Amino acid sequence: MLERIRAEIAAAGGWIPFARYMELALQAYYGTSDRQFGTRGDFVTAPELGSLFGRTLARQLQGFERILEIGAGSGALADTLLKELPCEYLILETSPALRARQAARLGNRVKFLDALPEDFRGVVIANEVVDALPVHAVGWKPEGVVERGVSKDLAWQERPASGTLLEEAKAIEVPVPYESEIGLAARGWMRSLAEHLAQGVILVIDYGFPRHEYYHPQRSMGTLMCHTRHRAHGDPFARPGEEDITAHVDFSALAHAARESGLDVLGYATQAQFLVNCGITDVLAQANLENALHYAPIAAEAQKLLSPAEMGELFKVLAVGRGVKQPLIGFSRGDRSNTL
Repeated sequence: MLERIRAEIAAAGGWIPFARYMELALQAYYGTSDRQFGTRGDFVTAPELGSLFGRTLARQLQGFERILEIGAGSGALADTLLKELPCEYLILETSPALRARQAARLGNRVKFLDALPEDFRGVVIANEVVDALPVHAVGWKPEGVVERGVSKDLAWQERPASGTLLEEAKAIEVPVPYESEIGLAARGWMRSLAEHLAQGVILVIDYGFPRHEYYHPQRSMGTLMCHTRHRAHGDPFARPGEEDITAHVDFSALAHAARESGLDVLGYATQAQFLVNCGITDVLAQANLENALHYAPIAAEAQKLLSPAEMGELFKVLAVGRGVKQPLIGFSRGDRSNTL
């Protein structure tokens, strides 16, 4: 991995944008191993905690005949949803290692795709996908806007920003000096999904903020973070290809890209509010009836999903779509779409 990165930097004249470095590092991290998810991996996603998240989400998905999950991780969410819903389940997974893990777990209950389907009708789910899309690292300085890239020594090196990145950076009001990220790839990702969606909903579940919070004066060092063995740190050059590199999601940028592509914003809420609206308390009550002895770990799972100190506030749910007339129950209360 190191040799490949250094070779590309050398071929590019000694410098590449951080977005390209992040892309290369994550290709290796996700492409050659399936150890990322779960208690024995580097991080735990909501579906890995247990079935509560999936069983609650299923209440929002009732009535949809097709589900397309992008980046299905260990297959935990698909496993739960397939037990709750009578539907056709599609998975688009770019990692060969993770695809093999999903196939071993899910068998012939799902269909794997190599590309987005044309004229898709149904629900698209992206749970903790966007945070792993490459971001451009940007610095706002008294002398102007710079793009932070990577030198041959695997260290930060700045160059004047240009093109679309410069235009986007100039449109963001921040105190100077300031460092952060701009997710151009995430916007392109949303536009691509919109092009392939004939009718239905795209659900993005991830950690992040609306723009006015993302570029808050107190967040002047950005949101880049690395994860390994359930520990987080801020040095993306420490173990390239061997650990996760993420950035928080700018949900305003995603919503704007969706609107520009002809989609409607159907709802935006914290994960806690979304799950409460979908009836997580009813699912908890049912779980207690099913097996009181197992209620304690399920209650602990709910705490993790709902607590403001855990995933409840930092994680958000954004729904965009086309041709959806029925309001989504997950946003019946506490919809924050007006903050995007």
